[in-house]
Amino acid sequence: CTLDSEVALRVGGDFFFDPQPGDSPVELVLIAGGVGINPLLSILLHIADLHGYQGGKGNGYKMGTVKLYYSAKKTSDLLFKENILGLVKAFPGKITCRFHLTQQRAQICEELQPHVTGE
Repeated sequence: CTLDSEVALRVGGDFFFDPQPGDSPVELVLIAGGVGINPLLSILLHIADLHGYQGGKGNGYKMGTVKLYYSAKKTSDLLFKENILGLVKAFPGKITCRFHLTQQRAQICEELQPHVTGE
């Protein structure tokens, strides 16, 4: 998104991401806090599957980029962080993430440092 871009937001409730062949590619921004990562991780895994299919296999949907913003108190509260970082590494430039920590006092491990912002 850029300044003055139009965006659509969904907060809570029953939601999913299931693009069909022929749908226009979209750029997704996923925002989670705490355990709210659960449904968004499912969407992120589905997106990874769609990216994996773009070599001539799959349903024909061309996926755009995805940015995940995930907030927690400290690194130990970031659920699925290894899975998320694995997807970022597997799809460089297509899937990115930023972890925001609100109460981290301990040193942040080297693997997470490039993906973390503080208070």
